[in-house]
Order: sequence, then C-alpha cells, then structure tokens
Amino acid sequence: MRLKHSSSPAPVAPNPSMGLVLPPRSTLRKAGLASPRTLLFPIDVSDAPELWTTIDASRWHLERWLPWVPYNGSLETTMHYAEASAADWDAGRALRFCIRSNPGHELLGVVGLDSCVYLHRSCELGYWLKREATGRGLMTEAAKACIDFAFRTVGFHRIRCAAGTNNYPSLRVIGRLGFRFEGIARQAELVGTRWLDHAVFARLAVDDPPP
Repeated sequence: MRLKHSSSPAPVAPNPSMGLVLPPRSTLRKAGLASPRTLLFPIDVSDAPELWTTIDASRWHLERWLPWVPYNGSLETTMHYAEASAADWDAGRALRFCIRSNPGHELLGVVGLDSCVYLHRSCELGYWLKREATGRGLMTEAAKACIDFAFRTVGFHRIRCAAGTNNYPSLRVIGRLGFRFEGIARQAELVGTRWLDHAVFARLAVDDPPP
C-alpha cells in the first residue's frame, strides 16, 4: 500500500486502521530530526552533489559491505538515487535521511527505513557513514533518532536490521540500539565477489528500549 502525496503540513495516514502516519518531506526538510550531534533531513535532489562527493571519498571504506557502491560511479547516478529517494518517501515505500553534523550541517552519511510494509507495520533499517565520521558513536545516535521517528511518529511495529556476520562495527551499532538477534541468513548478499552471511535482528515497538 502506498501513501498519497500531500502538500499539507499535517501528517497523512494511508489508512487510519493501520495507525501509520507519514509527515510530508517538506515539513521535515525544514525542521529535521535533531539529536545532540546529528540532524536528519529527508533526502532531496539538492543533496545529490554532496552525497556524491561523500560516497566517492569513502569508496573503499563503504564498498567492503555495501553492494551498491561500485554502481554509484557518477554524479548522475547519485542524482537518480536522490530523485528515487524523494519519490519513495512520497509514495511511502522508503523513508531515507541524510545525516548531517549538529552543528555545522556537514553531510556524514545516510540512515533510513526501507521495505515499508503498511499491512504489517514493518520496515528495515539501513545506514552508512563516511570513514572520517566513524568510531565516535554518531551512527548510533542518528539511527536512534530514526528508530524513535519510526515507532513514535510513523507508528511502525517492527523494524528489521541485518549486517554481515563479520561486520563488527555495524553489529556493535545494532547491539547498542536494542535489537534482538533472530538468526543467520546464509549467503544473503553478494558484495563484489564475496557472498556475505547476514546476522538478522529485529526490534518491536513493545520491546524495552536500550539502557
């Protein structure tokens, strides 16, 4: 099921019985989601040049774990991604944010909710951070803001998250966010020439928050 686009600043629900509410991109582009050191804004076409520069500067760091990186080889490709992200938000398919520094508004990476299924009130958490911003807890902070938005504002019930079984930095982030381990998906993703097993986790709206 897809959300209808609305120019109204008020949230729009696809179906009141499903309890999901999606604020328009225009509202969050102005206000953002704030944490002590990060700001989250829905991805817009205007972000494409900075996204391209950030991805290209951290290409080796990112492509070890993200299969799409080799295919993002030009500003034009990044522009298409930004356009698709805006369209996905408006259609209710995915809700992706640029992560920016607070203060300074430097682009640090992306965090988002993909594979949104309104019937089951479920989605998948995904994220990446440029190399220079890693190791400082920024992704944990940004992802927490995104998760709070998913549960408290949109009304999702379940968020799934997965990472390569030897992607230890990402697994530590998932652990700090209060996700529970659910199993191993064997050879779940082809990254370059490697098949990656995924450790699969989930968090429910009714779970206790992390300490």
